[in-house]
Amino acid sequence: MTEIAAGVTPHRRAPRSWAVWRGRIPLYIGIGLIAAVVVAALLAPVIAPFDPTAQDILNTLASPGTGKHLLGTDQFGRDVLSRLLYAGRIDLLIAFGATAVTLTFGTLFGLVSGYYGGRIDAVMMRFVDLVFAFPFIVLVLAIIAILGPGLRNMFIAIWIVSWVPYARLVRGEVLVAKRQEYVMAARALDYGSPRIMVGHILPNVITPPLVYSMLDAVSNVGIGAALGFLGLGVQDPTAEWGKMIADSQSFMATNWWLPTAPGVAIAILGLGLSLVGDNLADRLRAKG
Repeated sequence: MTEIAAGVTPHRRAPRSWAVWRGRIPLYIGIGLIAAVVVAALLAPVIAPFDPTAQDILNTLASPGTGKHLLGTDQFGRDVLSRLLYAGRIDLLIAFGATAVTLTFGTLFGLVSGYYGGRIDAVMMRFVDLVFAFPFIVLVLAIIAILGPGLRNMFIAIWIVSWVPYARLVRGEVLVAKRQEYVMAARALDYGSPRIMVGHILPNVITPPLVYSMLDAVSNVGIGAALGFLGLGVQDPTAEWGKMIADSQSFMATNWWLPTAPGVAIAILGLGLSLVGDNLADRLRAKG
């Protein structure tokens, strides 16, 4: 009687709670996939059965399940599972390390440009337009061609190019935020510009670039794999998923496990990052 009088019953609450939980399933799946890749990469020295660079010319191109080689061996007799686990460290570094730098620099650049406006904004945004005028992958390839192949130069190329979308995104948010009442109140209290930008504006404009960073991390993983495939990224004997695919392209028809293992790893990490990014974007739109 109490439940009926109150107008709320457990049967009415259950569907709503289930709908909320069901809407979060993609987010949980994405977090789980990313966590699985991170744990596997961090525990690589513990769970990898062999040295990822050790060659065994007497046991080359062994099929999965041969001896202790759960995923077989490559053309040099190196254990595919061990190389896959250690390669995950490189690709996670690309996904999160490269993205963190571009997120930080691009956010600060857009914050300063949008807050001060005027000539400062005009000059800074013309520089943004200059970088943005070149196709992303073409500019990355040009920078690596100048600096030379390698992991460090690949990071430098991504850093130089990938910060531009963050700057544009944050600048647009700041142009709106700086006209809000809380910013005017801070100015009336004679707060300094750095305090207003970092303490008041930044917390209110940081969500969109954070959401975009998850999707940008997927792009960076793809760029790292593509450069590795072209031989412009990580160099031998270091393992990297794109490089593993490139090294196995001559054996795709006969030894399917060589390109399949790193390809699946890239797909898992990319799917996890995409699910988290899309779910965060949906939540942001719902709040808006």
